[in-house]
Amino acid sequence: MSRARALVPGSVTLADLESLYWESPAVALHADTKPGIDAAAALVAQAAQGEEAVYGVNTGFGKLANTAIAAADTAILQRNLILSHCCGVGPALPERIVRLIMTLKLLSLGRGASGVRSEVIELLTGMLAAGVAPVIPAQGSVGASGDLAPLAHMTAVMLGEGEAIYRGQAMAGGEALAAAELTPIVLGPKEGLALINGTQVSTALALAGLFETWRCAMGAIVTGALSTDAIMGSAAPFRPEIQTLRGHQGQIDTGIALRALIEGSEIRASHRSGDERVQDPYCIRCQPQVMGACLDLLRFVGQTLAVEANAVTDNPLVFTFDGSIVSGGNFHAEPVALGADQIALAIAEIGAISQRRVALLVDPVMNFGLPAFLSPNPGLNSGFMIAEVTTAALMAENKQKASPCSVDSTPTSANQEDHVSMAAHAARRLLEMAKNLSQIIGVELLAGAQGVQFRAPLQTSDVLAQVIVRLRQEVAPLGADRFLAADMACAAGLIRSGAIITAAGPELLPDLAPEPVS
Repeated sequence: MSRARALVPGSVTLADLESLYWESPAVALHADTKPGIDAAAALVAQAAQGEEAVYGVNTGFGKLANTAIAAADTAILQRNLILSHCCGVGPALPERIVRLIMTLKLLSLGRGASGVRSEVIELLTGMLAAGVAPVIPAQGSVGASGDLAPLAHMTAVMLGEGEAIYRGQAMAGGEALAAAELTPIVLGPKEGLALINGTQVSTALALAGLFETWRCAMGAIVTGALSTDAIMGSAAPFRPEIQTLRGHQGQIDTGIALRALIEGSEIRASHRSGDERVQDPYCIRCQPQVMGACLDLLRFVGQTLAVEANAVTDNPLVFTFDGSIVSGGNFHAEPVALGADQIALAIAEIGAISQRRVALLVDPVMNFGLPAFLSPNPGLNSGFMIAEVTTAALMAENKQKASPCSVDSTPTSANQEDHVSMAAHAARRLLEMAKNLSQIIGVELLAGAQGVQFRAPLQTSDVLAQVIVRLRQEVAPLGADRFLAADMACAAGLIRSGAIITAAGPELLPDLAPEPVS
């Protein structure tokens, strides 16, 4: 078993989170967190024995907060809370996301403001190390009072209830713990509430959507450069002086990347003079402006989600410096909901401009001498005709899915929770949208490579040639019509896996979290 990665709550960076998402390692909280965790737990234990009403410690929950709970019943109270809140529906979340949810919960509890015992931390850590992943239904959270239902399904496994995946097999939660030689926990005062209050499901889904989208965006910069060369477009609009006059960092970075990708192309050099075209269509010429705006948006959301990933978002909060336990509203996932809505807009726009480049490539009126639909024998063959239609369908679907979720609040829990964020499904849709986006960009990869190869004997840049080599390891050039769905799936997979980024050279492409300029 590999050594657990030590995490310092409050200090985990966006780059750290991206690594946690893609690699799903075992993790553990830094040893320095234990004194603060234990001190908060002792304060909650003391409150549970007292006469003063403390929400969630010796009271009911939500609308039932005025109901007093005897000290002898606190364990039953917490267990009942978890079981009654296991009301999720729909397909199970992917294991990679479940592990990120559990890691984010550790980060939150590790701040020492939740009042859980170290045993809770140890069980979550042990489950991650052993590979016990609770089965968490995807639907049921409105993103306020925390992601109650999905986090209850996570916590149920810790009690020996619910369902889990262990070594690829679905089994009862108690069986999974036993197989991993872990012991179910009996929750103490407030511990159930600390585990299910919080934005970790919404945040994990939003982070997953962000990281998947960034990979697609980098792929789109590569395919955008490929398309530019294929239609013999001009690289002049990518000049740094243009981008610097506008001043937006994402635009500057995109322009730099596009020029680096095309640098040295014989195709580009061949039409520097004598080309009757004055300007390229916007989908070519305005790539720095459109993609740059999307990069800036994604980076901004990344900063928000990095803060949220390190936050304490349960309720009430335990302040050991003055001995107080205070009800607040950190469980409200509005920052995540708004961030997810912004990611959705970026996905829709990246797909829209990529789709227009696909349309440009297949159009014999616009593609500057390439054959119709990029077929060597159009008429008898349809080439990429319907592949382009598929990109249009996916583009339209993503536009519809980009409608904001955060504005659609509705009262719940007998009007006690009268404004909610809808962050969970705002973030969850991003995964499907990003998959659609990868399909659009994958078709552009196929079409761009086909177009460039039609320009032979002129050669594209060395960098883009390597991209085509990587594609051709999986997909042959299109000659006579063939079953294209498999080719499209393969190309989309190269986008989603980051293989095209690797082929082009990650150092040529913008970073999601660039180092600050000193």
